[in-house]
Amino acid sequence: MTFREAFAYGEEKLNTVGIVDARNDAWLLLTFVCKIDRTFYYSHMDEDMPKEQLAEYENVLGKRAEHIPLQYITGEQDFMGLPFHVNEAVLIPRQDTETLVEEALKVIRPGMRVLDMCTGSGCILISILKNVVDVEGFGYDISKQAINVAKENAKLNGVTATFEKSDLFDAVTDSFDVIVSNPPYIPTDVIAGLMPEVAVYEPFGALDGKEDGLHFYRRIVKECKEYLNSEGVLLFEIGHDQGVSVSELMEEAGFKGVRVVKDLAGNDRVVIGGL
Repeated sequence: MTFREAFAYGEEKLNTVGIVDARNDAWLLLTFVCKIDRTFYYSHMDEDMPKEQLAEYENVLGKRAEHIPLQYITGEQDFMGLPFHVNEAVLIPRQDTETLVEEALKVIRPGMRVLDMCTGSGCILISILKNVVDVEGFGYDISKQAINVAKENAKLNGVTATFEKSDLFDAVTDSFDVIVSNPPYIPTDVIAGLMPEVAVYEPFGALDGKEDGLHFYRRIVKECKEYLNSEGVLLFEIGHDQGVSVSELMEEAGFKGVRVVKDLAGNDRVVIGGL
């Protein structure tokens, strides 16, 4: 089978099982397995694909056909222009979350201490540290496996940060100038209806915001003030329909200047407020 035939076969196989972007995924898996780029492909597409690579391509196509997310197959995902390792212990970084980082960068200055609560892969905190010098970064997550991924990603991106296991603030002893968080915020009964890549394969605990999706916002808003310095800032990522609810929680807790920021798609995505 040639490279061209293998690519066409991959696209057809993924199309058959309803993969939304079958052509793109077939291509990315081909380049992942063969370690090639478009220049190589178009120069060699009518040559036979090595048997070992063809067998591995068939293997990864089979995984993707089961709706295992592409990023869990390749083990990587870009975020804010940076590479991150991912596995089933962490949510896959999404472009929507870049809005949270961009807003945080507007308030973070050298010399500040920043806490990333529910850090997951560490993509938020690591992206902040790559963009602002002389910032102390701390990331906490209830999952030890997630903390291990975050530590690996800090090393991969050449940043120094402290990552520790904690059930929200249970293990936190320091105070901070800025707290950022992308907590679980999907209502429990909504998760099962999501696409299988999310509902089946991404970690349930990182998705589940309990009955109304606001459980962790309530806890963080209530508990964080003990760990925020004077004039400290709290920033949340939110679901597209949670802007009003999360804003009200922050205002009721005494945060000032609370506002909602939209993402590139025009959806409410971030809530910000200060002490």
